[in-house]
Amino acid sequence: MQRLPNHDHHDCRQSAIRTASLLCQQRGVRFTEIRKQILELIWESHRAVKAYDLLDKVKLNSSSAKPTTVYRALDFLLEQGLIHKVESLNAYIGCSHADRKHEQLLLTCTQCHEVEERTAERVMDAIVQELRQAGFVHQYQAVEIHGLCVKCASVR
Repeated sequence: MQRLPNHDHHDCRQSAIRTASLLCQQRGVRFTEIRKQILELIWESHRAVKAYDLLDKVKLNSSSAKPTTVYRALDFLLEQGLIHKVESLNAYIGCSHADRKHEQLLLTCTQCHEVEERTAERVMDAIVQELRQAGFVHQYQAVEIHGLCVKCASVR
């Protein structure tokens, strides 16, 4: 999903929260207020956000919030496929395709730090074929590529 110049991020964010709420209801899991708050904070932008930055923002509303509170919410959101972890940054982004199981290709801009999620099925299928040939049983698959997004590349 390449974000267009007229991207309505407010709608994007609201849609992600509605989808999360619906999926949690369908799955019979609790979408608690803290889980919703963490997801909303992650969806403030398309930039990856670190757990302790989330904690600092949560503490603005609840000074008693602890790191375990944030990490438990992140674990839940990851388990439900509502967010992705950007391993190379040790940070999190919202999942644009939470309503379906998928592997992801994450494109991280080294200049503006936005992360774009792509499903890239052909690429991911080719990787699965390589893993099978190697006899490697993978548990999780994400490919991260760092470079310049279309906006930053056009400025150069």
